[in-house]
Amino acid sequence: MWKSTSGRCFRAGTGSIHSVWTTWGDRLCSQTTAPPPSSSLHPLRSQAEKAKRKNKREKAILSSVCYLYVLENNNCEPVVLFSPPDTTLPLPQTYSPKYVESCWYHWWEKEELFSPEKHRSSIQEIPHAVDKYFSLCIPPPNVTGALHLGHALTVAIEDSLARWRRMQGYKVLWVPGCDHAGIATQSVVERRLLRDYGKRRQEYCREEFLQEVWKWKKEKGDEIYHQLRQLGASLDWSRACFTLDPGFSRAVTEAFVRMCDLGLIYRSESLVNWSCSLESAVSDVEVNSKQLSGKTLLSIPGYQQKVEFGTMVTFAYPIEGNEVAVATTRPETMLGDVAIAVHPHDPRYQSLHGQKCRHPFTNRLLPIITDTVVDMEIGTGAVKLTPAHDFTDFVLAQRHSLPRLTVIGGDGTMTSLCGQWLKGVKRFEAREKVIGALMEKKLFRGKRDHAMYLPICSRSGDVIEPLLKKQWFVRCEGMAQKAIQAVDEGALEIIPHFYTKIWKNWLSNISDWCISRQLWWGHQIPAYRVSFPDSDDTQEKWVCASSDAQARERAAIKFGVSPDAMTLTQDPDVLDTWFSSALFPFAILGWPQQTEDMKQFYPNTVLETGSDLIFFWVARMVMLGTELTGQLPFKQVLFHSLVRDKYGRKMSKSLGNVVDPLDVISGVSLEGLQKKVMEGNLDPREKSVAMEAQRKDFPEGIPECGTDALRFALCSYKAQGEDISLSMSRVLGCRHFCNKMWQTVRFTLGALVDTDAKAYSQENRWICSRLSGTVQQCESSFESYQLHAVTSALHSFWLHDLCDVYLECIKPVLKQQDMAARQVATAVLYHCVSLSLCLLSPFMPFLTEELWQRLQPYGPDTNRAVTSVCVQPYPKASQLEVDFPLVKEVVRVARSLRAQYHITKERPDSESQDRFF
Repeated sequence: MWKSTSGRCFRAGTGSIHSVWTTWGDRLCSQTTAPPPSSSLHPLRSQAEKAKRKNKREKAILSSVCYLYVLENNNCEPVVLFSPPDTTLPLPQTYSPKYVESCWYHWWEKEELFSPEKHRSSIQEIPHAVDKYFSLCIPPPNVTGALHLGHALTVAIEDSLARWRRMQGYKVLWVPGCDHAGIATQSVVERRLLRDYGKRRQEYCREEFLQEVWKWKKEKGDEIYHQLRQLGASLDWSRACFTLDPGFSRAVTEAFVRMCDLGLIYRSESLVNWSCSLESAVSDVEVNSKQLSGKTLLSIPGYQQKVEFGTMVTFAYPIEGNEVAVATTRPETMLGDVAIAVHPHDPRYQSLHGQKCRHPFTNRLLPIITDTVVDMEIGTGAVKLTPAHDFTDFVLAQRHSLPRLTVIGGDGTMTSLCGQWLKGVKRFEAREKVIGALMEKKLFRGKRDHAMYLPICSRSGDVIEPLLKKQWFVRCEGMAQKAIQAVDEGALEIIPHFYTKIWKNWLSNISDWCISRQLWWGHQIPAYRVSFPDSDDTQEKWVCASSDAQARERAAIKFGVSPDAMTLTQDPDVLDTWFSSALFPFAILGWPQQTEDMKQFYPNTVLETGSDLIFFWVARMVMLGTELTGQLPFKQVLFHSLVRDKYGRKMSKSLGNVVDPLDVISGVSLEGLQKKVMEGNLDPREKSVAMEAQRKDFPEGIPECGTDALRFALCSYKAQGEDISLSMSRVLGCRHFCNKMWQTVRFTLGALVDTDAKAYSQENRWICSRLSGTVQQCESSFESYQLHAVTSALHSFWLHDLCDVYLECIKPVLKQQDMAARQVATAVLYHCVSLSLCLLSPFMPFLTEELWQRLQPYGPDTNRAVTSVCVQPYPKASQLEVDFPLVKEVVRVARSLRAQYHITKERPDSESQDRFF
């Protein structure tokens, strides 16, 4: 009969399973048996059988379950021993990410090592604690799906900084969160409902649709948090925040109402960037300009055939036996023309000033006006004005008091103002009809290629249509000037500094921010339209309030009526997602209440994020944070570059080059990659392109690299420069480095097992000059956020100084009978390795924890309360200098040994050394 056992059964570094048989054999067997001979359990077993069983044992260990073979009744069956974080199990011969990374995170959470309260309540456990804090918030990823390698870079950088400061004794608060992502999430759910049930959003009432979105969120919401844990992110999960949580929603409502009361939010009818496929407004920063060199066919959402862009159409407006030719890239908008503008000094049109043309389809009279904004050199020098569909025309219409006619509806079809022949026709199909009608009336004057920038919605891929809408806007100019001033005065530091110029230029030319979104998923705008049953006044009346009751009370005061004499209707629109996420640094800490977290951790120490969010998120956080809290939300902004594929292309699902970090960590076959594409929401044509790209880039899939290797690889790039072109071969190289570390510690444990290094470790805690230089490099580079310099220094020290030189030098010393010399060598080796693990811990949390824990039984302070490398003091060059007199004595002994054994800086002769690697 066999039984399984668990717990601390092996001492780290004790070598093979056989070597612990005499200690543990009786505990593992239900019957008393004599220990086997030391040579072999089965002397007659062939070498092949031995190798096979050895490989099987090793594979079992690497699968996170250690199988120990024990002889009973001449049979050999496994007894299951559960491994990490039980580091008393034997260290496997080869490094396995799956083995190392399987259990530590759960243990870290259980020990509450990521909580700042641990810092305050455990001074005995963290004796190096200092009265300083380090706080930051994770850029909240969208709840729409999985993280990509860009998110992994953010996590790798931010977690390295958080772990570094935590090891320095700071109170560290790194708050996780997730963004409800209004447009993105609603679009995903709408596509899912259409695919699964054949129903559009409009077939649901608002409450029914929101129930479907919440159901989807509950199914998918935990996926991102699982990924963050897999990436080793040392986040304080007790403070995790979703931007639609009740507390966060109260903060959003409070912010909107306060800003309305201050006059910073107002309602107006103005042109907005409109996505016809989303049927919603989008902000300026969500509009991409696609450069076209000439005639180009593009796929547009809602159209079966590609649509032609990059051409200029010229047509004529008749005027009393004459004509005025105008040119446009959007002939479908001519149905909304209200005037023609020319430059007052253009000699071609001097005689036409003040005259009127007649519209060929509507018979509307169009005045010819003059304005110096018109460029005489472009086109015909005469410009058609469509104020309801062009931002420049809108400004001119305001200046000249022109009407504004909307001829394209929110769904992208032509309105009734165009006449029955175009009503309900899609805008780009109407374009061809208009050109054909102009030809029939002999007013068409030609079409030519025209280089242009086409505004594309970054959310939907649709062509932006400027539309006239009544929306809520934020006045940005005053807040933007404060944000510029903060940088000029040094209160806010932007790193790298070259982004400062971009920051100032954008904020100096900022326009008011449209924050209305025609969606159902999000924070419904806390504004109420007030109407009176017996009133004929059609002018809109609004009040902003945090609840229906407050709205009624405010409206009664504002309009001087009884609270019961009115009808209140809340605006059905929701707020732009970026409005709520702009509150993230302080809303997650409990604002508007003055909570303990607000007192201790606000302003945040640093904001670290991708450079592509400088306007989407960072500028808005600075503006709203300063206005609502009276303080900058953070003192420093650290931008990292974008992660691109190895060809330098931006990662896109349609290109098939978006990589899930978990696929790099655990490995995935080509079939697994392609299955994800097939199960995604891509258009069938995009799926085929994406799958072909995957077959080219990952013909053998992605090998298992592990979290530590991925993080180390990401941090090894210079993140504050050009975009990062990530190659899987580089990540795989870092995985080999992990194995090098593993083998080094195996060698160290083997050297320590027969040597009492404890007596010498505490007295001789020194490090060689190369390690001292490495520590200094780590200190200065961490302080300047040059993480690539830290990883480079550590990689070089471990591989070249420690492995290539030092280990080879001490191998003959460890073979000598001189116990004193061996003790000095092992003491130095121990401290080189243990301090190096501490230095590497912020980047490689799993591997360093595993190896550091195995070294601790040989350390000088085995009874210390510090249980994890996560809260070990981060090595300092100044600490190494404190014990300099002791260092000199140990150096003297080491030099004596070098002379005695003729050890030089060169690698020893291979014939006289048994290389471990």
